[in-house]
Amino acid sequence: MDQLLQHIANALILGGTYALLGIGLTLILGIMKVVNFTHGELYAFGAFMAYYFVSGLGWNFFVAIAMAIVLGVLVGALIERLILRRMRGADIDSTMVVMIGCWITMQNVALIVWGGVAKSVVTPFPTEPLVIGPVSISWLRIFVLVAALLLIGVTYLLIQKSSLGKAMRATFQDRDTASLMGINVNAIYTATFALGSGLAAAAGSLLGPVFVVTTTMGNMAALKAFAIVIMGGLGSIEGAAIGGFILAFAEELGSGYISSGYRDAMGFILIILVLMFKPTGLFYARGERIG
Repeated sequence: MDQLLQHIANALILGGTYALLGIGLTLILGIMKVVNFTHGELYAFGAFMAYYFVSGLGWNFFVAIAMAIVLGVLVGALIERLILRRMRGADIDSTMVVMIGCWITMQNVALIVWGGVAKSVVTPFPTEPLVIGPVSISWLRIFVLVAALLLIGVTYLLIQKSSLGKAMRATFQDRDTASLMGINVNAIYTATFALGSGLAAAAGSLLGPVFVVTTTMGNMAALKAFAIVIMGGLGSIEGAAIGGFILAFAEELGSGYISSGYRDAMGFILIILVLMFKPTGLFYARGERIG
């Protein structure tokens, strides 16, 4: 039982960042119909920016995390404005090829800039963990969970309550009708890709200090983000959030009770099960809304 409680605590912390990845990707896929192969690289970008601001410039850790997220938003807006907007109206195959090229370019630029050696981010948290009965949790991981939940909540409120969120949901339902009603669809696409990219960068900047920062860390993150979207159902923020926690629990319990070597395989096993029994995803909303 003690071991189970520890696994649950670890899964909760990991699930928050997985949820951020999934929400960002489901927004982009649902609204823009773009398979975003750069999502993992934006995750790695957030981690490297946190490392650079803390270790390179000596910034406050919390300011560095916030700045990494802001830069993720800006990079996402640039990708949409300079690359994806030029591909508007192109077939999905052409767009996918361009996004794959962008992914490869971003990863190789990161390799040139940062090198292939793993890096660690210095944090201000004490090394002594918080011990609650049989469960031991580092203060850094507690911060990661709280920050992730806060970002998930802010994103949900943005989509559900703000005028931007209403415009995004209208564009998701019917782009042409939304345009006729006066919504600037190009601006919504830019905002959507920027928001999704910012969430990916947020996940990277939060998880980077927990583990290590490498130029290939985005590869598995992207695969897990796609797994979460498939599980949750395209267009469902709640589904992406819950799917992130489901994946984290599957990984943590699978590695703890089956084998750590199968940890990353758990997401693909879940995809197969979901596609077999509920191909539209666990929380698919019949294509009616983002939210």
